[in-house]
Amino acid sequence: MKLMLAALLLALPVVSTATESPHGTPVEDHSPHPFAISDLVMMDRVSDPQLSADARYAAFNVRSTDYAANKGVNAIYVQDLAESSSKPVKVVSKASYPRWSPDGDSLYYIAPADGVAQLWRLDFQAGKHGLDLPATSEPVQVSHGPLDIDAYRLSPDGKSVLLSYAVFTDCNDLACTKERLDGRAKDKSTGTVYQKLFVRHWDTWADGRRNQLYIAHFAADGSLPAEPTWLSRGMDGDIPSKPFGDDSEFAFSPDGRTVYFDVRIAGNSEPWSTNFDIYKVSADGASAPQNLTEANRAWDTAPVPSPDGKTLYYLAMKTPGFEADRFGIMALDLATGTSREIDPAWDRSAGGMQVSADGKTLLVTADDQGQHPLFAVDVATGKVEKLVGNGAVSSYSLVGKRVLLARDDLKRPSDLYTASIEGKGLKQITHFNAERLKNARVGDAEFFTFKGWNNETVQGYVVKPVDYKAGHHYPVAFIIHGGPQGAMNNDWSYRWNPQTYAGQGFAVVTINFHGSTGYGQAFTDSISGDWGGKPLEDLKLGWQAALDKYHFLDGDRACALGASYGGYMTYWIAGVWNKPWKCLVDHDGVFDARMMYYATEELWFEERENGGAQFDVPANYEKFNPVNHVKDWRVPMLVVHSGNDFRIPITQGLGAFTALQRQGIPSELLTFPDENHWVLKPQNSVQWHETVNAWLKKWTAETDK
Repeated sequence: MKLMLAALLLALPVVSTATESPHGTPVEDHSPHPFAISDLVMMDRVSDPQLSADARYAAFNVRSTDYAANKGVNAIYVQDLAESSSKPVKVVSKASYPRWSPDGDSLYYIAPADGVAQLWRLDFQAGKHGLDLPATSEPVQVSHGPLDIDAYRLSPDGKSVLLSYAVFTDCNDLACTKERLDGRAKDKSTGTVYQKLFVRHWDTWADGRRNQLYIAHFAADGSLPAEPTWLSRGMDGDIPSKPFGDDSEFAFSPDGRTVYFDVRIAGNSEPWSTNFDIYKVSADGASAPQNLTEANRAWDTAPVPSPDGKTLYYLAMKTPGFEADRFGIMALDLATGTSREIDPAWDRSAGGMQVSADGKTLLVTADDQGQHPLFAVDVATGKVEKLVGNGAVSSYSLVGKRVLLARDDLKRPSDLYTASIEGKGLKQITHFNAERLKNARVGDAEFFTFKGWNNETVQGYVVKPVDYKAGHHYPVAFIIHGGPQGAMNNDWSYRWNPQTYAGQGFAVVTINFHGSTGYGQAFTDSISGDWGGKPLEDLKLGWQAALDKYHFLDGDRACALGASYGGYMTYWIAGVWNKPWKCLVDHDGVFDARMMYYATEELWFEERENGGAQFDVPANYEKFNPVNHVKDWRVPMLVVHSGNDFRIPITQGLGAFTALQRQGIPSELLTFPDENHWVLKPQNSVQWHETVNAWLKKWTAETDK
């Protein structure tokens, strides 16, 4: 439920009862203008950087928006890093997941063939000064299986590939799963019998399939056999994990003979367990997988073998049933089976790990004081050094001494940069949204600190409205982040982006209250069991600190808004701290903590945050339950909740809207039947933003005094 922090993509004015919005293509303004919703929705989204084996070429994914089709469209680009004047070249359309072959002459990727996601290869010709871009050859389809490939990883020698498929584990081959799915589609009955949880997860109803790991060997012509070798046969778990797992959860040994992966064995405890373990299995599939981290009952993940194959690095939590514990960096001696923590003194939670060619340095990312930098960790000593600081490094690729990274911040979306492994020579190499950013003016941001709960230091930031003028006063959007173990960082978001409010003339204030990440594990842990306590105190003190420091904030024209946990807090303050606010906006928030326990899917989150199951400790669920304070609600509220949100089901939003309507409180409900905990479709995003903006403006409009 840490993914609650992601909460929102965005919106159009909804009138009192039931209205629909027109969905014309946004008109992009090419003259200077305040940042607008159309700018956000139509931005190109750069991600998944991959360096070739010689570190000369960058391959990466770019998602553009087909607004008329109401979807994003992925394409793969390649850029020659050796030529300072080189530009990105689109090499494949409607494709994603680029990965270089070990020799650097080919690029693999996933793209559809007859409606099925298959593995493809694009071969490049060697030109006078490098590879000819774009490639002169036609793409080659190398897999022809009956099921979608969900994730893959090439072997170090390029002769085989790990593949993940969603299959029925009682089937013997992929064709069996396809036949069963086809049979279900033809069946006129629609009922499903479940015998255990999960019944549904995130936004999908369980259909009995598991993500399973396979290996296939390339034939002489480069093709893959129709039936790969099943490596995880007999394991009741998902590889990679659902709903957001990827190829970082499995890896080859350097010699290609062993495969490492992490998985949680489901059994009957899957919804209340975070016990992922690291397994190893022979790449020939001749033996059953072996558990390497059985002693740790908490989360083990992200296996990364050392270059010499003697050590396995991985990330590990220490607290069972907790998803927001600190990920420590572990080193497992594969000969002796002993493990040690490399970074026990570093009070940050690591992610996105890769190892240097000499095996002496690990690169990781982590939240840190409102930033999400790239760090280097010395394997021998555990010493941590920040390589790329301000902003957010969302992903990166390391080859030799060169790092290729995707970086963004509060004023600009992600682009690619190169740097050395020592963090020197940071250089921007792509400029995908330069023209849009040149014309779309954004607001300046400033971090500040204050004394929060228990007189402890808490951080927040303010974003000035676009075209800010000294001496003027501006209405305020007071944003409450989700998670709750998350943070509002110096990063760019396509869902909860402060610039969408700054462009509408609002100042933005947000507080990284107790429970936020990047300030030490004790700070993060402090929210568990105290959802309405310390965080509320921080929000109150932070709001006052912002008013005292930034005199352009109009405290009499302010609205509070949040999503997920931020939505919970919005419902909570509606009953216990409503005096400052002219209006409230709640997206997918927890309205009734009691029913939330029985309706959500990931029970480990609820049980950790409340100290046990609801039937064992009911008082804990009632201590900060918003539904118990509905009688004190009085502030106008916009409620947003989507039909496919299984993390916080739509009945929570419907209950809140009922409470508002029954008491005659001005209120509106915006619902998307086809969205999950996030709002992802471009036209829905526009509708979300425009509805929210209209609500804020309605209640913060200046009146004659």
